[in-house]
Amino acid sequence: MTVFTGMTDLVSNLNALAGGLFIVATFGIVVARQVRACLRFFVFQSFFLAVSAFMLGIIPFSVHLMAVGTINLIAKVWILPWILLHMLGEEVYTRREIDQVVSIPASLIIALVLTIVSCFLSLPWLKAVSAAKALYINIPIGLAGLFLGAYTLTARREAVPQLLGLLAMENSAFFAGIAVAPDLPLISELALVFDLLILIFVVSILTRRVHKHLGTTTVGRLEKLREEPYK
Repeated sequence: MTVFTGMTDLVSNLNALAGGLFIVATFGIVVARQVRACLRFFVFQSFFLAVSAFMLGIIPFSVHLMAVGTINLIAKVWILPWILLHMLGEEVYTRREIDQVVSIPASLIIALVLTIVSCFLSLPWLKAVSAAKALYINIPIGLAGLFLGAYTLTARREAVPQLLGLLAMENSAFFAGIAVAPDLPLISELALVFDLLILIFVVSILTRRVHKHLGTTTVGRLEKLREEPYK
């Protein structure tokens, strides 16, 4: 019994470590200055999501969580970044800095405030559910990741970082979901990953074509485009 309790505490601590690194990677997506660095932080975030799924699936053992972790490792740590890197081309990643609405220091402060607010907002949810240790880690961090991903969508002006912000929100929702509903059917995870890969493939092609013709992927500049009258 003592050994089992010790194993449970070890798994909980490892899950807490994965959660801490998950939110650090999310901060990196918010404040990264280069597109390539932003993509790397997303890969780190996806990796720690998979680690958390593995930790929660050990005790008690859950085939669903083990499969979810494996799917995330394959789809988001390997396949999805490969698609983005090869479909967009090197010219998208060679820019020195990403165009953004808010400066990096201000974004960092806003991200900290959003994280603190998410912790307070998650307290009523934690009181309404069971006292499982994973919930006290995954729900606040998942909610904070949702806020930070949404902020990335508003603060960034480049198409690729905005897309990564959207994917970071999806990762954060799953980070909270694997603790709330660990027996989520695998078919839903597979369907979502398949839809994401199709989305990335289509967006990559469109972004590459836009960059080829206009020399930029800044969303604000695309809003100024007007169709020339037909002569």
